Formats: sequence, structure tokens, C-alpha cells
Amino acid sequence: MRKISAGLFISLDGVVENPQDWHFPYFNEEMGAAVLADMASADTLLLGRRTYDSFAGAWPEREAAGGEDAGMAKGLGDTRKIVVSNQELEFTWRNSEQLRGDLVEAVTALKDEPGADIAMSGSVSLVRQLLAAGLLDELHLLVHPIAVRQGMRLFDEGEAIPLRLISSQTFTTGVLSLRYGPAETTVTGTYEDAKVHLDQ
Repeated sequence: MRKISAGLFISLDGVVENPQDWHFPYFNEEMGAAVLADMASADTLLLGRRTYDSFAGAWPEREAAGGEDAGMAKGLGDTRKIVVSNQELEFTWRNSEQLRGDLVEAVTALKDEPGADIAMSGSVSLVRQLLAAGLLDELHLLVHPIAVRQGMRLFDEGEAIPLRLISSQTFTTGVLSLRYGPAETTVTGTYEDAKVHLDQ
């Protein structure tokens, strides 16, 4: 079964909205390598409509311009892109298609297809839905050392979602690269359990 991994830029206070307004001062070679690594193992991008529109409005022009990021732009253009939307969409960016049918059923079928991993970028609403459905295999958070203090946060109100830490890395900018997967068991405990670990 194919693995779905979602990568997000996130502030210290959990904001994921408009990262272009606060993210770039922290972008360096370490972060670039982390972002490219997420893409390198995937042959498919799964995106929400707003994220897709943002990508489609920028990357084809960057590819055509032939600048320093043209290679990444071409890679994104060549990658299969599947867009989740309740509206009928028309595409101008190559290798783009719309996910059809019930989200959980369609994504489950997509994971069962042959191929490499499936990557997600942004698409917060979609990440939330896949987490809740147990379909997201890895959540890669690049936690920036800034409290944005306004904007949409990754986690809204609802049932708790236990996760397990797969790996962690600290960049020289102070950004934390944290990779999580679903918790294999439900975490339980009370103060009575915890207090035995306090210094006597």
C-alpha cells in the first residue's frame, strides 16, 4: 500500500495560514533539503483546491522563466496531481486531475494503486480529514520559532488524535523538523500514574 505524507510549515503557536508572510526568513539549505526529500519519494501530489490554485498560479510560470527554481517547477509539473474539490474543475497545468467520489473511499483506492508514495503540501482541511479517517501515514511539521498570533491553525476543535514521533531534527535557524505517524495504541494515564515519576 502506498504511503501518504503531508508536509506543512507551521508557527510555534500552530498557525499554518499564509506561510508566505512569515516563513521565508527561516528558509535555508536544510529546509530546502527537507522539502525536496518529501517530494523525492513521491510520484503523486494530493492537494486541496486552494493549494492547487496557488501552485498552478505560480509554478508553471517559474518553469517557463527558467530561473533557479525552474528545476523544481518542472518536477512539480511532471508529477501527477490529484485535486480534491466539491466543485467541477478545469485544469491548465499538465498532469492534473480531480479526485472523484467519496473522499475516504477514493483515497483508500488511491493508496491501493501501484506506484510510489503520495505527497501532500498545505491543504490543511484535507490533512485534517485524512488524519481523522486514519488515512494519513506521516505528518511532517516544520515548526518555525515565531508566534504568528493570527490565522488558521492546523488543529481545530474535535476529538483528540494521538500521534507518535518518528523523527526530529533542529535546523540552524531554530526550525524544528518533526515527523509524526499515527499512534499505534491509545495513550492513557492519570495524575496517579504520573506522580510516581516526580522527584521525591
